[in-house]
Formats: sequence, structure tokens, C-alpha cells
Amino acid sequence: MAGVTLKTVAKAVGVSPSTVSNAYNKPDQLSTALRERILATAHELGYAGPDASARALRSGKAGAVGVLFTDKLAYAFSDPYAVGFLAGLAEVAEEFATSLLLMPLSSTDIAGGSNAVQQAAIDAAAIFCVPGGHPALDILANRGIPAVSTDRGDHPDLSWVAIDEVEAAAQLGEHLARLGHRDVVVLVDNAQAAGGHPVELTLDEVGYTDCELRIRGLQKTMPDARLRIVSGGHNAFASGVRGAEYVLDSQDRPTAIVGLSDVQALGAMEAMKVRGLTPGRDLTLAGFDDIPAAEPAGLTTVRQPIKDKGRRVGRILLDPSSTERQVLMPTQLIVRSSSGPAPKR
Repeated sequence: MAGVTLKTVAKAVGVSPSTVSNAYNKPDQLSTALRERILATAHELGYAGPDASARALRSGKAGAVGVLFTDKLAYAFSDPYAVGFLAGLAEVAEEFATSLLLMPLSSTDIAGGSNAVQQAAIDAAAIFCVPGGHPALDILANRGIPAVSTDRGDHPDLSWVAIDEVEAAAQLGEHLARLGHRDVVVLVDNAQAAGGHPVELTLDEVGYTDCELRIRGLQKTMPDARLRIVSGGHNAFASGVRGAEYVLDSQDRPTAIVGLSDVQALGAMEAMKVRGLTPGRDLTLAGFDDIPAAEPAGLTTVRQPIKDKGRRVGRILLDPSSTERQVLMPTQLIVRSSSGPAPKR
């Protein structure tokens, strides 16, 4: 029925417009019988409920948290680390009746991603795997949108939930050094190899803060080792396969490969198996994160509390009682069969 409004329903039921509004927005303030009578009358009159856009304008709230990451949208559903983080964040968002808006930022269309952030109807933002210096981060700050990053920042006003990347990787480096490894290849996520051709990088070309810090952690406890940085593309199993193939088929094969994520390390493990190489015997292999697939594969890795990290980010963003602003999460080196003594040459 054209022209039916909230006031039309209120008049038909014999209640105030605010009571009809409460039937939709604050149902706990009405008796079950009254709310059902209001909704039944609204249905008969063809009233679909308060306009969501108008309600957002009146309240100044969009009811959504933006999750920013620099990868394709499918990454949020396929990468085990991303899935775990989002599951923890979603638990808290559900508690506060808030939606999650996934916002992939293209590594090539910087302007497009920045415009999307400028126009996004969000109340807060979770910064998940976004390189430092990305224009989207400045846009959030200029809009006054509260944000929590998964990268540790030095500024006292920044909010973050992170791990000590350097010390976490240093644990792994110490383990490799004890095993006698002095020639190590590190597999990283990098856009330069997105076309499928592996590339060797310098530390300055890595791009992601967490990857840079993890490499520095390895350097810290392996000062005498040769560390080469290789990328087979964005963070994915296939990238790990490509990066490892490039390394394993070269004349200059290392004694150890470290994937800065478990998915890349597991891709490297597949490349080793195809070549008849046994992880931990012929070549040491290690990862980072301890995703569910790491244990059955026997992958040595650095464990971090993935799901709990998402929960803590959500709590800072949405829970009014939260006083935390900077949270350092624990890590643990998990040694499994994929690491062993450096083979003699």
C-alpha cells in the first residue's frame, strides 16, 4: 500500500509511533503480545519496517565494522589464518549485533580501494594485513573512524592486537641455528610474483611489516647464516609450491626453507614430496601460524593465537567496557618432524 508509514501503523494499532519503532528496534521493551499485534498490523498494511538508511542517518551508526585487507575477496574465505581471525572477530560482532563488511584493497588499484574506504558506511575498522603507508589508513584517520590493526605500532595513540614478530621468528631462528643451518630461503607474500614467476627480493622490497619483522627475527638469531628472500606470489599454497620449485630446482639449494605462513610452507612441502625429498631429513621446512593443517603434516612452526586475536580486536572496537588499546599476544615454537639437522655437504 503506497504511503504507509510508521505513523500509519501506530494509528491503526492505537499506540504511539515510538512504540511501533520499539517493536522493530527495541523488542525487549514491549510485551510479546503487543509486539506481535504491531507486526501483524504492519504486515496487513504492507509496511516493511523502518528505513535502514534513514535510521543510520538519525543514529549516526552504520552497524558495521570494516575489515581491510590487501588481497582478493576470496582470500577471506580460503586462507586458514584469515578464516580463524574472522571467526574470532565475528563472535564479538554478533554479541554486539554488528555486521562485518569485508573490504579487499587491490594492490594495483590503490585509488579504487581508497575511494571504497572513503565511502564505506562503517563505524570502525579492523586493519588486517594492510601494508604501512597505504592511503586507506590515512582516510580512516581523517574520517575519525576508530581502527585496530593486527600490526604492532610504535605510536602510543595507535590501537593494535599483535605478536612480537621479531622475537617469535627469533625463536625459530635459534632452533634452526642449533640444527646447524646456515643457508636458508624465506618464502614471502609479495605482489611482484603475482604473475606466477618467482622472484628474489631484498628486505626493502618485501612490503608487509609482519614479514619484514619476521625476517629480522631470523637474522637476529642466525647472524652467520645466508638468508635469501623468495616469493612465488600472494600468500597461498600455490605460491609456496612455486617458490619452493624455484629454489629446489636451482643449483644453489638451501638446507632449510622457512615459509612466513604455514600455507606457503605446506606448498613447499608438496614441492619437496614431488621431488622425493623428505622434510626434516633431506631439507628442513618450517612455517608460521600453526593453522589446523600444520600438525597432521608434521610441520615445525610458530604458533600464534589466531582466533583469539580476532576476538581481542573485536572487543577493543565494540565493547564499551574494554580499556585495552594495545595487546601483545603470546607465541610458541612448535617443533615437529619437518625440521632436522642440516645435511652435510
